[in-house]
Amino acid sequence: MAFHSLPILPAVKSMRELERVMHSPYMYIVLLDSHVAQLKNIVKLAEQHGKKILLHADMINGLKNDEYAAEFLCQEIRPAGLISTRAGVIRVAKQKGLIAIQRIFLLDTIALEKSYALIEKTQPDYIEVLPGIMPHIIKEVSSRTGIPIFAGGLIRTVEDVDNAIQAGATYVTTSNQELIAHYQK
Repeated sequence: MAFHSLPILPAVKSMRELERVMHSPYMYIVLLDSHVAQLKNIVKLAEQHGKKILLHADMINGLKNDEYAAEFLCQEIRPAGLISTRAGVIRVAKQKGLIAIQRIFLLDTIALEKSYALIEKTQPDYIEVLPGIMPHIIKEVSSRTGIPIFAGGLIRTVEDVDNAIQAGATYVTTSNQELIAHYQK
């Protein structure tokens, strides 16, 4: 499943950033830091512009990030996909036919091994590896799981993006407005 030909998936944290990306060539947008009351209108706005929202379920103010919330998001909000650190959210997203993106934070070897166990259990469509500035770890996770990788977190330069892609990341998620603008040219 291809999101588009650009290596970036823009991640937006505000309505101003969202509006800016609506007029870009990016088809998929990662929505961070949102409020439950705004979600339906945001997804509708995106659809009107031919865009699809990948909703970060763990960052919605006013909604707990559990299986019940995932059910609500899938049935009432209907984004293109859900991103979460929670196995239950990923499971519900997959059951409801949404793109399921398992987010993992790689702090140390123990976190990496726990993440492999979680991924084996959830079998997400994609894995978002954070921080995304560790090419050797991106390569390892991609090789060991066989699941496409998003690299995110601390991506600050074109070189960071290139390194992540060369290491095997399918896409790089970033809220860095300069990088988002750079890759849409």
